[in-house]
Amino acid sequence: MIAVFPDVDLLDVTGPAEVFALANRESGGRAGYRVELAGPAEGLVRTSAGVRLAVDLTFDQVAGPLDTLLVPGAVDPGADGPRARIDPDVVAWVRRHAPTARRTASVCVGAHLLAAAGLLDGRRATTHWSTAAQLAADHPEVTVDPDPIFVRSGPIWTGAGISACMDLALALVAEDHGEELAMSVARQLVMYLKRQGGQSQFSVPLSSPPASRRDIDELRLHIAEHPDGDLSASALAARMCLSERHFARVFRQETGSTPGAYVEAARVEAARRLLEGTDQPLEQIAAASGLGSVDTLHRAMRRRLGTTPAAYRKRFRL
Repeated sequence: MIAVFPDVDLLDVTGPAEVFALANRESGGRAGYRVELAGPAEGLVRTSAGVRLAVDLTFDQVAGPLDTLLVPGAVDPGADGPRARIDPDVVAWVRRHAPTARRTASVCVGAHLLAAAGLLDGRRATTHWSTAAQLAADHPEVTVDPDPIFVRSGPIWTGAGISACMDLALALVAEDHGEELAMSVARQLVMYLKRQGGQSQFSVPLSSPPASRRDIDELRLHIAEHPDGDLSASALAARMCLSERHFARVFRQETGSTPGAYVEAARVEAARRLLEGTDQPLEQIAAASGLGSVDTLHRAMRRRLGTTPAAYRKRFRL
């Protein structure tokens, strides 16, 4: 059952619905998913994209218990960026049906609706990065992690922004019917990678906003494209025609990170891509990513990701 309401994000609804429909097709009907839309009133609901969705049942007509309750979100523009909309009808409906549902999941800023219904108290949760600060401020009892693709906490799942709804839905399919069916659906969707929940919403270059200095943005691009190059502070400072001390101060001011920490994060990301998409031995990956040795690769991944290269490859291998 998927909740819909005025200005709901279209992909938050249709993305998971398509995943479940393809799971039915790829399993020859054995998956047994039936998607229904519940809304505040009968008729059509206009989404944020202007496309109208037909409601199957009104909130009052829904009889429990439900198997999977999926809650997408909607945003309103604000002076400081988008603000998650808290629809009281949706919150009341979720509060009524979630306790008897087998599982409840939010998509994107739908996490704010789960939090308003009290479902995230004492739990770790994620949401779209642009409203994570709002969620943390409005609900201090929730441990908000803005980085992961999705988070599972018992029967409650929360997903990150927009396209991550596909990853969340695939994870639900995998829980129900195994990884083989989920991978089959991902192939039909021509998804580059069926991402696991612990993966980040962002690559390193996207993890901080564009700098006010174009030369810093160009340097960040250089780091991403040449992880195995000389990226020492002295080499980067020389590239910027700055003293090392002045360069370090400017870089931190523009990126929020020291040059050394940023370079290590970029190199770990390069190593992750190679672990996900190649069969190269760890020695080659350490060299290609600029980390130098397998020992350094292990230490950097432990520090940044809390896992080893072998464990990461086993979990996220394409």
